[in-house]
Amino acid sequence: MPVPSAATFARLADLIAIPEAADRPTRSVVEAFTGKELATIPIGTAQDAVDAIARARVAQKEWAQRPVAERAAIFHRYRELVLENRDALMDMAQAETGKSRTAAQEEVLDISMTARHYARVAPKLLRPRRVSGMLPVLTKTVVRYQPKGVVGVISPWNYPMTLAVSDAIAALLAGNAVVLKPDSQTPYCALACVDLLYKAGLPRDLFAVVPGPGSVVGTALVENTEYLMFTGSSQTGQLLAEQAGRRLIGFSAELGGKNPMIVAAGANLREVTDAAVRACYSNSGQLCISIERIYVEESIAPEFTRMFGERVRNMSLGTGYDFGIEMGSLVSEAQVKAVSSHVDDAVVKGATVVAGGKARPDLGPLFYEPTVLTGVSEDAECYREETFGPLVSVYPVANVDEAIERANDTEYGLNASVWAGTKAEGEAIAARIHAGTVNVDEGYAPAWGSTSAPMGGMGVSGVGRRHGADGLLKYTEPQTIATTRILNLGGPRGLPPKVWAKIMPPFVKALQYLPGR
Repeated sequence: MPVPSAATFARLADLIAIPEAADRPTRSVVEAFTGKELATIPIGTAQDAVDAIARARVAQKEWAQRPVAERAAIFHRYRELVLENRDALMDMAQAETGKSRTAAQEEVLDISMTARHYARVAPKLLRPRRVSGMLPVLTKTVVRYQPKGVVGVISPWNYPMTLAVSDAIAALLAGNAVVLKPDSQTPYCALACVDLLYKAGLPRDLFAVVPGPGSVVGTALVENTEYLMFTGSSQTGQLLAEQAGRRLIGFSAELGGKNPMIVAAGANLREVTDAAVRACYSNSGQLCISIERIYVEESIAPEFTRMFGERVRNMSLGTGYDFGIEMGSLVSEAQVKAVSSHVDDAVVKGATVVAGGKARPDLGPLFYEPTVLTGVSEDAECYREETFGPLVSVYPVANVDEAIERANDTEYGLNASVWAGTKAEGEAIAARIHAGTVNVDEGYAPAWGSTSAPMGGMGVSGVGRRHGADGLLKYTEPQTIATTRILNLGGPRGLPPKVWAKIMPPFVKALQYLPGR
């Protein structure tokens, strides 16, 4: 049976980093497809988080002393375990979120790719590096990378596996400990992934999972750790950034997006249509980097809208722990209400429903059809606000310049997609878009999956970057060690200070002619 067993939930619950207590309150965790209770999860307190941080801080001291290659070996083993257990992980992801099997597989593959990438590059990135000293020969300068200490991670419900552990992988490889607060709707997804980390050899106190309310456990993390990584809404991100700023600790966040797609004349509409379905409706549109607005040149807008609408109307929607379903359910009643509200508001204000447009309680309590709108007015809620669901609006534009202007007319700047007649034209358009990642001839996957490149948002879409060198080194404190050799900067013993003072300016001036200065 694909739904995880009661024994599986009980075993994973034992991994939670809070003490058992008969009177501890719990929360139900339900199967999104049906609304039936899967298990319960104990609710952590602020003190639970503080205690886990204290234990993590002790474990981090020893962990930081291990050679980076030894740390990396654990994550190479972890990558293999993730792939070996992919079916069980996908079952858990689908059970807690209602996402399709394909979207669940995205999570599993992303974790494996991220673990492989950072395990491979961490030894080089963290290696002490020699830089030009103040004075050639007389000084030697080396930059080292010290871990921050304990990193707090607050992860969301939409990708509850990869966003729970992928950021932690980089932090751990950099020599830190991690305390994770998973979303209360999807805690067992995080625990299933952390379970494999322990099996790969990671010390248990080094990565602790403390479920509980964000206002309680999340606040304890930002008040007691040395760095905070958050994925979620822009509003919550702003609050956490303010709290982190008061303590002067590092903070990184991937936040909301109202992501545009531009379709220029000359693009292959058949390819665009198929890719737009992936870009807009993966994970039922509950993806920070999914596309919510499409700008199409007027000469091809009618044909694109017809083709896209037909393709969306024919999407398979339903339950199923296999790869036969294109789109699953939403994760909660609140998400269904949010999507319904945006659609209804847009229609009242003059929008036309091209495809979808209604909830599907006949399929399950949290299903909503993939929806396409045209004629959305500027006063409609979904015109500027992030829906975070299977709702996409199509807007005809006079030309590419207007498309770029409207794509950039937002406070967000997370992801974008560009389609044109040639790759060169698409890349030229991409360079003019205000977004942290832009995909030419795809929706979001190539930029996200390029683990060697930084990924993150501009504007209110984020602070800092995950992936690439930035995604690992942000969890470190660069330390400069400068060693003076032969003689110190006061000059040779016995040389009058006035003479030394006259020698220094022409000597410093001559440095500009040395290579690399």
